Amino acid sequence: MNLDRIDKRILSEIQKDGGITNLELADKIGLSPSPCSRRVKALVDSGIIGKTVTVLNEKKLGLTLTALINISMDRHTPDRFNNFESKVASYPEVQECLLITGSTADYQLKVVVTDMEAYQTFLLGKLTKLEGVTGVHSSFVMRKVVDSRSLPLDSL
Repeated sequence: MNLDRIDKRILSEIQKDGGITNLELADKIGLSPSPCSRRVKALVDSGIIGKTVTVLNEKKLGLTLTALINISMDRHTPDRFNNFESKVASYPEVQECLLITGSTADYQLKVVVTDMEAYQTFLLGKLTKLEGVTGVHSSFVMRKVVDSRSLPLDSL
């Protein structure tokens, strides 16, 4: 799907506020509601808009500790990786799981928990028990400097 400037404006506005009404969106981008709705539907149907989520405030929910965890695996086989990935995907604490390169680690996880005790429970009770995990290196987020989920659309 080729994106024109109106599609890009729609995507930009939706990235800022996924709960915006069609009427508000149409007004912001200068379209009438019907064509705006058709364009959004086309963006959804094409897969460019994957899903709409509500972003919760983790601090207000008491989830005050964010850890970045580098994981090393014992073997680099599809079965080992598939097993690890399916288990990690089932843990609600895991916000992201990235298969990475350029490091001694194989994966990087972003994990959100209430505190250090909850982190220790997650680490020792779940993560280190996974088959194939041979190394775990944790770093803790002191402050979020940039916290954006918006994709850069200017270069498209």
